[in-house]
Amino acid sequence: MKTRLVVLTGAGISAESGLKTFRDSDGLWEGHDVYKVASPDGWKADPKLVLDFYNLRRKDVMAAKPNAAHIGLAELQDTFDVEIITQNIDDLHERAGSKKVLHLHGEILKMRSVLDETRSYAIEKDIVLGDVAVDGGQLRPDIVWFGETVHKIIEAADLVSTADIFAVIGTSLVVYPAAGLLDYVNPQVPVFVIDKRLPDVTPRASLHLIEKPATEGMIDFRQALAAFK
Repeated sequence: MKTRLVVLTGAGISAESGLKTFRDSDGLWEGHDVYKVASPDGWKADPKLVLDFYNLRRKDVMAAKPNAAHIGLAELQDTFDVEIITQNIDDLHERAGSKKVLHLHGEILKMRSVLDETRSYAIEKDIVLGDVAVDGGQLRPDIVWFGETVHKIIEAADLVSTADIFAVIGTSLVVYPAAGLLDYVNPQVPVFVIDKRLPDVTPRASLHLIEKPATEGMIDFRQALAAFK
């Protein structure tokens, strides 16, 4: 049986593929207040703005390519049972070859009805006002906006609790509930934290800090994992 490696990834891993992050220092994303384009109130106030915004972001994702960190995680599947939990809404992990990816905050390449958050559809073209699902509800991006429930957090916590090794890559650990997943790691399990600006992490028995961007840190990470094969 392979050692189970559970990995939590955040915006930092996709940033190296050229994708902008939600949480810039000035509170804006591509010139927009994030709460106007990524919240139920923003949707209610101006759904066209929200749809236009995500239509552009979707094109950015489709133009981006997996980087060495995405590819490195996929290659680890040869040796480990790799489970990826990502806060990112892009599909770069999947395109890199990772087979088990749980998207906490939804997927930009999928859409759903405003009336039913349990059923999603693949997006084949831009979503515009008037596009409706089979239930008659307006279609919207299948993304968890600020203020909405992160339904998959329970599944993610269950995965984390089964980890033989846990890694955090490219996240500041300030966005909850995802940041709280560390609390579900068994105290004896080795934890690796990789980011160009290391977040505050409670000291533990086996904590490994790698203060490098995801692509560079992946090299150190894979070398360290050799001891756990």
